[in-house]
Amino acid sequence: MSQADTSFDIAVIGAGVVGCAALREFTLAGLRCVLIEREADIISGASKGNSAILHTGFDATPGSLELDCVREGYRLYREIHARLGLPLLESGAMLVAWSEEEREKLPGIVAQAHQNGVGDVCQISAGEVLAREPGLAGSVKGGVWIPGESLIDPWSAPLAYALQALANGGVLRRDAEVAGGDFRDGAWTLALRGAAPVCARVVLNCAGNFGDLVEAIARPSPFSITPRKGQFVVYDKPAHDLVHAIILPVPTARTKGVVITRTAFGNLLVGPTAEDQAERRLATTEAASLQALHEAGCRMLPALAGAQITTAYAGLRPATQFKDYQIEALPERNWITAGGIRSTGLTGALGIARHMRGLYERHFGALRPLADPLWPRVPNLTEALARPYARPGRSEIICHCELVTRDEIAAALTGPLAAGSIGGLRRRTRCMMGRCQGFYCSRRVLELAAPHIRGLADA
Repeated sequence: MSQADTSFDIAVIGAGVVGCAALREFTLAGLRCVLIEREADIISGASKGNSAILHTGFDATPGSLELDCVREGYRLYREIHARLGLPLLESGAMLVAWSEEEREKLPGIVAQAHQNGVGDVCQISAGEVLAREPGLAGSVKGGVWIPGESLIDPWSAPLAYALQALANGGVLRRDAEVAGGDFRDGAWTLALRGAAPVCARVVLNCAGNFGDLVEAIARPSPFSITPRKGQFVVYDKPAHDLVHAIILPVPTARTKGVVITRTAFGNLLVGPTAEDQAERRLATTEAASLQALHEAGCRMLPALAGAQITTAYAGLRPATQFKDYQIEALPERNWITAGGIRSTGLTGALGIARHMRGLYERHFGALRPLADPLWPRVPNLTEALARPYARPGRSEIICHCELVTRDEIAAALTGPLAAGSIGGLRRRTRCMMGRCQGFYCSRRVLELAAPHIRGLADA
C-alpha cells in the first residue's frame, strides 16, 4: 500500500451520519480525507435507528451549540437535498397537550421557538388540533403548530454525504477499528485492527457511542457516554394515513417523549422510549416496552388499536452527562471532537460538520474548496417519488412486501459504496423490511448478496 493510500490531511473516526457529513464537508473543502469505520458498513451504530425527522430547532435550548448546528443543518439539508436525490416530506408537526398541566406549558414553548428564530410556530386550540388531525383522541387540550418540521429518509442522507465525498476524492476504510494513536511531529498515526495504519495531520472524533473511548486516545475524556436506548413500534402500511403531521408530546427535561409519525417508506411509527444502558453496540427490544408504546399510541390515536404491527426496532443515542453537544478543537493535539450528538444528530449533521470546519480554519489554516465538485444522486427509497417497481421493463421483484427489484439489489451490492452487510443492504433498498420481515425473500436476497458480502457464501 502506497503512502498516498495511508497518509491524509484529515482522518474521521466513525461513519455515522456525523462522520459521513464531516467526510463530505472536508473533502469538498479541498482536503485529502479518510473515513474510518469499525463495522462492515456505514451507519451501523447510533445513526441506523431514529425517527427520521428533520428538526427546525424550535425546542432546542436557546443559545446552545445544538441549536446552532441543528438550524444550520436544517438549512443546508434543504439547500442541497434535491441535488443529491434526497427526499423532503414537508408534513409539519403538532405538539399536543393531553392535560391542563401540559397545556399551560404551550405559551412558553411558542416563546422559546420564537427566541430560537423559528417564527412561524404558533399555539392552536384543541378544536384546531382536531380539525387538522381528526383521528386524535378527543381528550386533546391544545397544541402548538410547527409547520417547518419535516420527514426525510434517515439512511439515504448519510449515504449521499459519503458518496459525494468518495466521488470527489475521499476515502473509506471499513472493518477497521481504531486501536490507538500516536501523535508526534504534528501528525497522527492511527493503529487499525484489520487494516494498515493511517497517518493524518488532523483527527476528527465522530465515534458516536464510542466517542469517549476514542477521545481517550488524545486526552482524558471530559465526557462519559451512557447510551440511551430508544425503542420504536412500526405499523403496517394502512396505518400511514391515520395522521398527516408529526405528532409530538410536550417534552420533559430528559427526553422529547413518544412521537407518532409517518415514515418516508409508507408506515406509521410510534416511539421512542428513553432507557440508559451500559451496552454500546446492541440495542434490544423488550415486549413490555413495546406494549407500553402501543398502548400510549392507542391513547393518542385510538384507531391504532386495530392496526397491524409490522416490526419493532431500537436505536442507541450517545448521551453524555451534558445536555449540549460536546464539540471542541484541541489545537495542540491536532484533534477535533464531536461528542454527545443525541437525537437531533440526523438534522444537525451537516451543521456539525460546518462548525467543525470553522474550528479547523480557526486553528489549522485556511481551506481552498473544490471549484466544481461532483454531485452523485442516491436512488429514491420513499413513497413520495416514483420507484423502479412501477417502471415499464423493470427487473423481477425480489422483495414483494417492499416492492424491491433485482436491479436495485444488484446496484446496492456494487459501486463505490457497496453494501458491506445485510443490514447495509436493507438500508439501501428496503428489502426484508416489510410485513414478512424477510420470511419469503431472504433466501433469494442472500443468494444475490453472497458473492459480494464477505462471509455469506459460507453461511
